[in-house]
Amino acid sequence: MSKKVAIIASNGGLFDAYKVFNIATAAAATDQEVAVFFTFEGLNLIHKEAYKQLPMPEGKEHFAEGFAKANVPAIPELVEMAVEMGVKFIGCQMTMDVMGLEKEAFVDGIEVGGAVTFLEFATDADVTLTF
Repeated sequence: MSKKVAIIASNGGLFDAYKVFNIATAAAATDQEVAVFFTFEGLNLIHKEAYKQLPMPEGKEHFAEGFAKANVPAIPELVEMAVEMGVKFIGCQMTMDVMGLEKEAFVDGIEVGGAVTFLEFATDADVTLTF
């Protein structure tokens, strides 16, 4: 039986995205089952337009050059990798309703569900993380 990693993504900045997708893809690469629940600003991480221009934390602009020099993939590439590796993306229905967002605004392959949907996965997860 494979291990399960449950991640809650509730923040929408560039560093948050790297934390979420680095952990998700690393876990998937080691044959762990992974689900990410995107809620509130975390929905930006999988929004077709927003994820291309996530904000760098204030005062950390110098990291942009470091990301480029280190050949760190852009967030859209990491999202695509995660999807290809079977990471389950769950968009929070309540947050989407509050923000007036439809499933079509997000990358292909997301599941839309509430907290219960995430909890069904996370109940027996070996690791649960929040970013």
